[in-house]
Amino acid sequence: MREHELRRQVVSEMHLRRWPLLQLPVAVFQWVLEVGPGEREAERSVLSALCGSQSDEENPRHLSGALFGDVSFTWERQSEGSTLTVFCPERAIEVLLDPGLDSSVGEAIDWAETLPGAIIRATSIWVGGDEAEVERALPAVDFNRSELVSCGLSGGVRIWSDFRIHPDGRGRLVVSAGEVDRSDLTRQLQQLQELGNYRNKALLGLPVAQEAWPRLDAAERELAALAKAVTSSVASDDDLLAQLSDLSLELSTIATSIGYRMNATAAYSRLVEERLAQLAPEPIRGFASLVDFTERRFLPAARTCAALTERERQLTRRARQISELLRARIETRIENQNAKLLRSMERSTTMQVRLQQIVEGLSVVAVSYYAIGLLGYAIKGASHHFDWVDPEVAIALLVLPVLGSVWFALHSLKKRVLGGH
Repeated sequence: MREHELRRQVVSEMHLRRWPLLQLPVAVFQWVLEVGPGEREAERSVLSALCGSQSDEENPRHLSGALFGDVSFTWERQSEGSTLTVFCPERAIEVLLDPGLDSSVGEAIDWAETLPGAIIRATSIWVGGDEAEVERALPAVDFNRSELVSCGLSGGVRIWSDFRIHPDGRGRLVVSAGEVDRSDLTRQLQQLQELGNYRNKALLGLPVAQEAWPRLDAAERELAALAKAVTSSVASDDDLLAQLSDLSLELSTIATSIGYRMNATAAYSRLVEERLAQLAPEPIRGFASLVDFTERRFLPAARTCAALTERERQLTRRARQISELLRARIETRIENQNAKLLRSMERSTTMQVRLQQIVEGLSVVAVSYYAIGLLGYAIKGASHHFDWVDPEVAIALLVLPVLGSVWFALHSLKKRVLGGH
């Protein structure tokens, strides 16, 4: 036996790469980046320059290690980019607002911002212990009270966030751990971040959908006009078929341009729903919950993307149906024309055969006439030497045998020529 070369990699994918156990109070900074193929080499260079970093031998797409002082990090590569998370244990909430107050945190933030890629989501998180203590620190975080989302999670965990981008370019999330086990807290916080990360990645499809929607509007109007033209038969079938081909090409172009993003949005939307169900947020009076925020802001956008995909498929299907009907009409018309042509050719062939038979009959008569004439000369000459020969009677007796012989000779010749003998 030998081990499959992908065995350890696929088994590693089945295990969630958890964050390190959080030591309260803790500040966590996370960036979700979209990294293009041309930026991967630069990303590897930045990561390989770290001291003390360790890659997962079974999954080289995962990296963790120490940065500066007691600040640590985890990095993971996904299909569309990378996620970097920096952990700063035993830090006060002031570090969340100004990382430069702590030299180790400031250096870690500066290093993180050297990574290549476009930021999809950036979050500053502070996790405290007692809920009352965390509430007293909330005014300093400068949340928008009218949009503040707060709810409870299992084990007495509570979160606060307005899901806004603050002046430092990052969103802010404040968490009170309560009496929950630190392992459960770490798992819940990671799931909470995954929920937000997948939500933002899913929402990348909304601008694409908004841009493609007017193009589908135009395609639908053109398709309706073509359907009306097909039923009225005002335009020629060739022109209609050319217009339908152009429209089908336009729909195919739209499908190609939106396909990847819409499929990714659908996949991320399912992950958002799964994470939300796993977190099971508990509403708190006076605040919007995580479920409320998701249903009010995220679900309409996700459904818009799903509606765009379904609409594109319906238009493509309708265009194909109209094209098939038009082609069927053209083929039926061609078949009718061919049938008329065949009937005309059949009549022409029949006429030609009849004419040929008439010509053949006339040819037999003509040849027989000349043959009897020649024989008549011979009989008349013989009558001068033989008195018992009557030329007129002899010629009359030869008419039928000559006609029969000529007809048989011409028929045999025709049979050999046309029959290939």
